[in-house]
Amino acid sequence: MQGKRFIRKDGFICWKRKVGEKVSKSTVQQFEAEEEKAENAASRQDEDVDWLHAIKRRREILLEDCAAKSKRLKDEGAMLAEHGRHWEAIKKLDEAIQLTPDNPLLYEMKSQILTILQEVFPAVKAAEMAVKFSPLWWEGWQTLGRAQLNLGEVDLAVRSFQVAIHLCPSESALWQEDLQWARRLQKQHLATKEKARQEEEAKKQILNAPELEQEYDFESDEVLAACVAVAERQTRYEELKRTAVVVDADGNIKNVLIGEGGSEDAGTPSKEQFVKARGL
Repeated sequence: MQGKRFIRKDGFICWKRKVGEKVSKSTVQQFEAEEEKAENAASRQDEDVDWLHAIKRRREILLEDCAAKSKRLKDEGAMLAEHGRHWEAIKKLDEAIQLTPDNPLLYEMKSQILTILQEVFPAVKAAEMAVKFSPLWWEGWQTLGRAQLNLGEVDLAVRSFQVAIHLCPSESALWQEDLQWARRLQKQHLATKEKARQEEEAKKQILNAPELEQEYDFESDEVLAACVAVAERQTRYEELKRTAVVVDADGNIKNVLIGEGGSEDAGTPSKEQFVKARGL
């Protein structure tokens, strides 16, 4: 279909065509919409790439700043601890932990300082965090074992020292000092429990002595035997109460008298010390 015809001033005949005369309007609109959509998508993609790169770079800078500041705080805490300012050192380490919460060295240092301050339970918790973030670090297990000893958890301390030795068997101090000392305390702990059991048993034998349930002729020899038996139980109970379990340098268990009278006061009355009630 041709456009309208018109005659120019110079006499020539020209044809004027309409824009898009042979293309439907819907097709043109669809093409324009798709083109605009593609341009928008490309623009958004460029913006996303720039945004992600900027965020990643900013994060790297922040991490570098946090690590550097954390190290500075750690060094300041170590210096304060060396000068005996332990609580100030703890504060510095806590600030460093806020910046780098996955650094096991900070927790291990904090545990050592808390142990010096006799804050036994927090010291154990700090050492547990150290081995949590670095389970193959033998020094962390050593510090945990020492903190557990101060808390009285001897069996757990023995296990911690054993793990440390497994990780670093060449460190002689682990098995010559730490583990050996923990095993001595373990023996002492078991012996103390046994002593307490014996003491309780001796006390029951005194309170429930079978000799006290019988009737005696006070002029007979049976009453003397009953008195001797009760006295022996009483002496045994008093000895157990006045002894303490200790471990010598060779690891041997000993019961040591701790009373003022010493071992000379301990003894069982002989039969000659008893007389018949009516035979004075």
